[in-house]
Amino acid sequence: MTTLSVIVPCYNIEAYAANTVRSLMNNAREDFEFIFVEDCSKDDTYDALQALTERLPRSAVIRHKENQGLATARNTGIDRAQGRYLAFLDGDDWLGPGHLAALTDTAQRLGVDFVRTDHVQVTGVRRSLHRAPEGRRDEVLDPRSSILPDHDSTMVDYPYAWAGIYHSRLLDKGLLRFADGLRTAEDRPWIWQLHLRAASYAVTPLHGIFYRRGVATSLTQIGDVRQLDFIRAFDQVLSEVEADPEADRFRTKAIRNYCAIIAHQLKEQRRFERPVARELRIRVGAALRRIPGAELDTALAGLDEERSTLLRKAAAA
Repeated sequence: MTTLSVIVPCYNIEAYAANTVRSLMNNAREDFEFIFVEDCSKDDTYDALQALTERLPRSAVIRHKENQGLATARNTGIDRAQGRYLAFLDGDDWLGPGHLAALTDTAQRLGVDFVRTDHVQVTGVRRSLHRAPEGRRDEVLDPRSSILPDHDSTMVDYPYAWAGIYHSRLLDKGLLRFADGLRTAEDRPWIWQLHLRAASYAVTPLHGIFYRRGVATSLTQIGDVRQLDFIRAFDQVLSEVEADPEADRFRTKAIRNYCAIIAHQLKEQRRFERPVARELRIRVGAALRRIPGAELDTALAGLDEERSTLLRKAAAA
């Protein structure tokens, strides 16, 4: 029986593959399986994985014939997974020894749908601990209780799929799968669905996930049109909220999140090529105008003056 399936999407991570696979060797157990999805890299990631995983028990490398993005790569792994629990790890990140066993033990002990955890951000040689924004630890919680307040960082603002473990029964509820084709912000509608529709969860203070920040090949560092998928992702968040019986309770939070991301992208638009920056302004203007005026005003009231002014100008353009 397979207790845990670990899904590792990989794209152009040849330089980091050895470190990633080594960390999984330090987490291997006979009831754990490891599924690598190689998303048609331009470097030698596939060959590196083939060689490195020869020593990793119960591992498989699946290769996409064309690049399909992180969301679809994760779904490919989900379709192959046999575990009672699922976990994710990006191909350029790594785990501390024994992290997966501790995470699995917590999920089994508490019996919840999913468990979230803290992570360590690695930027060059610097490391910093980032805590999941929920103070209640190692207790069974209602996921909906961690969505609000509107004005503060909450668990829907901590969308990292790799910072946790998820019971496979969530698949039967139509959860866990990602929106195929999303190239960025794929975790955003995914985390909202979990918190709106799952029955229980917990947060545990493990510090064994090491997230590599600022990798040159990461999409977050590349200013091309794929970055604009955040608009489609947040449109899906708003649709998910509107379909919820308590839409009035959560709508302002969702709109405010959307507005904060739009403001960030507008402030950073110089990293885009001019045609992409122009398309960004067109799309975000249309997105803001789709939000009813009174609801947009309520959401903007919780932002600082600089961002609020920027967003009002974008909506009026």
